[in-house]
Amino acid sequence: MPTGTPGDGFGLLSVLIFAPLVAAAVAACLRGDMVLRWWALISTSAIGLASLGLLNRFDPAGTGFQLAERMPWVRSLGIEYRLGVDGMSVLLILLTTGLAPLCVLGSWRYIGVRVKEFMVCLLVMETAMVGVFCALDFVLFFVFWEAMLIPMSLLIGVWGGPRRVYAALKFFVYTMAGSALMLAAIIALRLKAGSFGIPEMMGGGLSPEFQCWVFGAFLLSFAIKVPMVPFHTWLPAAHVEAPTAGSVILAGVLLKMGTYGFLRFSLPITPHAARMFAPWLMWVSVAAILYGGLAALAQTDMKKLVAYSSVGHMGFATLGIFSLTQQGVEGATLVMINHGITTGALFLVVGMLYERLHSRDLARAAGLGRVMPRMAAFLGVFCLSSMAFPGTNSFVGEFLVMAGGFSVSKVLMICAVPGVVAAAAYNLRMLQTVAYGGTANPDHGGIRDLSAREVITLAPLLVLVLWLGLQPAPVVELMQSSVTGVLGMVRPSNAMTLVP
Repeated sequence: MPTGTPGDGFGLLSVLIFAPLVAAAVAACLRGDMVLRWWALISTSAIGLASLGLLNRFDPAGTGFQLAERMPWVRSLGIEYRLGVDGMSVLLILLTTGLAPLCVLGSWRYIGVRVKEFMVCLLVMETAMVGVFCALDFVLFFVFWEAMLIPMSLLIGVWGGPRRVYAALKFFVYTMAGSALMLAAIIALRLKAGSFGIPEMMGGGLSPEFQCWVFGAFLLSFAIKVPMVPFHTWLPAAHVEAPTAGSVILAGVLLKMGTYGFLRFSLPITPHAARMFAPWLMWVSVAAILYGGLAALAQTDMKKLVAYSSVGHMGFATLGIFSLTQQGVEGATLVMINHGITTGALFLVVGMLYERLHSRDLARAAGLGRVMPRMAAFLGVFCLSSMAFPGTNSFVGEFLVMAGGFSVSKVLMICAVPGVVAAAAYNLRMLQTVAYGGTANPDHGGIRDLSAREVITLAPLLVLVLWLGLQPAPVVELMQSSVTGVLGMVRPSNAMTLVP
């Protein structure tokens, strides 16, 4: 897959990567909690607006990576500072920069201690996340991948719930285990291919046996990050203990890095192994859809319910990816984007309820819709989106995944249907309980509805839920050529000549 001309894009990708880091350095020098909050909001909002420039400069009909930047970094090892984007990574960058200011707004009152350190962690996280989606050198990618680990662990371990240290340690150990396997695969590829350049490795120019080993290392690393069953156990603990912003980042962006890794590395670099293991991974994905739905249905903690729902939704993403069909991969990419929007919104709503109730128990929240009608309206739309109701954003992605899956195996997709039913059940149960359930609760007498700040936080996500549900064509067109290019590398007829 060729890249654009070096220097093309006027350094926009570098600006988007390092602007949050500069903002974090400035925040470290500021004093006053309110000053820090406003600085973080202004800087993340400015970066989010700047990222919209990607839409003007990116050509959806173009092939390969665009807006390329390339310069030597460590000449003796052949390591480069090399950036570029395709249609899939552009969407994920926009998702990242769009959620960042909402995380700041959602934490405006929730975080009352160590505000400076909290905002610095958020900004450093944004640099690492955008860097992952831009990097075209394996070492640079690995640096950004690892850079996320410390600030995310701190967000959970310092500002989390009662079991925050346990959750942060579990997240750290799982992620480090996956990173070690990825590093081993990167070193093996460097020794075999003689380069750290990601585009040069694409196309399957490796022996089938070597591809299987590399694919296995990548699979375990990315499966932990997604997370795929049975590597999912760190996720509920991390979500439950993380602060609201941590949960939004975790669900909205970090989980997508696993599926992005499959699309960027596993499919184009090891296409033979991807074709070999795809049927098995589709069954694992169906198991995740069923398990996530049933586990969410059994929860009484609202945050844990949304966390387990992520396991099921990301199962749809991996199902679409390993269907190896145009519809399936396009649907998987839409599921990734839409899950970040919808689940991020649900975590924000749960965080707002927790600020008022100091509890995430469904029974305690029963009937809140009577005193919080604005909250009930937002929750209703987001729950409908989470269950992939027609007209909402999630429906389009899951429909394309199912269509792509049916072309591969009708039996497989029939087995996934109970997971879809479970998603409707747990979302409607939560909505019915919170918005309409229970009798008049005296504990709710002094509770106020959503403030103007909270409405402003949720409104952009509500607009995206409806806009992407009714008009998904621009998003599909943006990634279509990139998906076609990736699948072209996986098909046997387009694979490069195998070398020993």
